[in-house]
Amino acid sequence: MRQHPRKSTPKVKKGKVQKKNNHQETPNYWNTRQPEVIVDKEKPGEGFRHYLTKQDVLNFIALIPNWYIISKGLNAIILDSGNQGCDGWYEFSTGVIGICAWPKDLSIEMDNDFFFAHRELFERLDIHYTIQDRDLGCPWYYEERGEVDEARKYAYNIICEFTPNQVKAYQLLHILLHELGHHYDLITTKSKRRATRGEQFAEDYAFEHEAQIWQNYLKKFPLY
Repeated sequence: MRQHPRKSTPKVKKGKVQKKNNHQETPNYWNTRQPEVIVDKEKPGEGFRHYLTKQDVLNFIALIPNWYIISKGLNAIILDSGNQGCDGWYEFSTGVIGICAWPKDLSIEMDNDFFFAHRELFERLDIHYTIQDRDLGCPWYYEERGEVDEARKYAYNIICEFTPNQVKAYQLLHILLHELGHHYDLITTKSKRRATRGEQFAEDYAFEHEAQIWQNYLKKFPLY
């Protein structure tokens, strides 16, 4: 961890609170319930960039129906540093959502399964993509066994070419809504201690609410 000059108000890094001289944790959104959702921002990290601003997040959540219900127990939304293996995250124990910074290179090689599961959304956002056949060696092997999904999983090299506004739309309309789906899962379970319905619930939640918000999103945010 990089050393900082001594400060009277300690910084919070990834949920770990530096302690003051009196050895008491400073209240913050990681350890204290907040009266309203805080939007915060971390440095994007080398090779990444934040295409979203904190104001973008605030403007977007104003479009979400019943936000006062959905946001119950949600303490913060963080524009987090970039991570090649992660678009976003939700920490149920603290009520914090993270949206990871996006690569500076806007051309993204896409996993086959993920692309086809989100193709309708990418086309709605008018994201340019190229699909090139990959030599499977013996694609008939999968067809004979009826494993069409297995063939599709490895069949193509797929490149999606985003624009900054398309990154913003994808992160708000899908990544943030997906993580909110996990939070809604948590607050609607009986125990309210863990999100139990998993990734498919969060995906369904994101697609359903994206459809509800779409027209209002276009009025508030430019897509081109």
